[in-house]
This record gives sequence, C-alpha cells and structure tokens, in this order.
Amino acid sequence: MIKRAKPEFSRKPTFEAEMDFLNRGYRLIAGLDEAGRGALAGPVAAAAVILPLPLKATWRDEIRDSKQLTPARREYLYCRIQEAAVAVGIGMVPHDIIDGHNIVTATRLAMRLAVADLTTAPQSLLIDYLRLSEIPLPQLSITRGDQRCFSIACASIIAKVARDRLMSRLDQVYPGYGLAAHKGYGTQGHLHHLHQRGPCPIHRRSFAPVREACH
Repeated sequence: MIKRAKPEFSRKPTFEAEMDFLNRGYRLIAGLDEAGRGALAGPVAAAAVILPLPLKATWRDEIRDSKQLTPARREYLYCRIQEAAVAVGIGMVPHDIIDGHNIVTATRLAMRLAVADLTTAPQSLLIDYLRLSEIPLPQLSITRGDQRCFSIACASIIAKVARDRLMSRLDQVYPGYGLAAHKGYGTQGHLHHLHQRGPCPIHRRSFAPVREACH
C-alpha cells in the first residue's frame, strides 16, 4: 500500500519513518531523493540509500537536507554515508530524456535507476514527495522528506554531490557557461552566458529560459 505522509516539520531529520517500517518487519529501507530538477542544464540525479538501523555514527547529528549544507560539509558527509551504508545507488537521466518527456517523468526514472543500482535489494522505500508505482514495494511518500526523514536526507546529499561532481567535469567539456560554479541552475551569471552564447548540447531546451535563448 502506498500512502502519503502528513506534512510535519522539524529542525533536523529523524528516524520516525524508518522506525515505522522497522516495527512492521522491514529492515532494508531505502531513502530516495533527487538533485537537479530545477536546473537548466545537465541531468537530473537521484540516490537511494539503505542504512544500517540503528545507525551508530558520530556524524549522524550533522545530517540535514543537502541544500542546508555547505559544499565542503556535503562532501564530508557523502564519504561518511558511503562508508556506513548497507548500499548506495545512483541514477542519472540526461537532458534529452528530460526534454523528450518531462522533468517529473525523468525524476521518477532516475529514482528507479537508483534503486536498480543498489547492490542489496530494499524491502521498502521512503521517497521525497514522489511515488514510484512501478516498483512493487511498500512505500511512503513524504512531503519535504529531505528535511524530515534521515534516510531521505542522506539520499539528498549523495544525489547532490554526485551531480555536482559531474557538472564540474562537464564544465571542462562545455567551457564558458560556468557550469562548475552554478551546476546548471539558472543563476544570473548562467543566464548571461546562455544569452551571450546560446545553449550548449546539455541545456534543457524544454525549459523556458533555454527556449528564450534559442531565439
């Protein structure tokens, strides 16, 4: 059964959702989140993270939604999560698939790829906002899950760092747009370069600011 959690907010993510699944007999619980949905260039990324529960780690109180962390802290926690996790999966869906379908469809695909990339199969899923009806597992869709659920927050960090690293590499392939700095998001500097140079091959032409730069 798939259900949507009621929106409740806390200062830092908790294990409440994980404990609910644990109490129902599910031990391999994957948290899922995405990065890059709103970017104008590059792929949308997703990560799936299965943690050992209970998690005993000195860094657990530092976990937050990736957007609330500095790049240096995200890199540090990325390594700690990778070391501690039972399994980590990453999925990337490129710009052309986003343009050919839509960003929500592409995000769901990235999440399914992340689950498929796990070396240990999950028994249940905790997902930031979306639902994955194609995966026949118990699921909980949590509004603002990256702020409320520990496993989803960890997935947000993995997805963000993996995508940021890729965008930094793509900056060397497509120089002049500042991809390493803004990671494809629509900053003022990015929009300036976009209008000066026109789109590069990895820009999402279905997104309005990129369409406008094509004319």
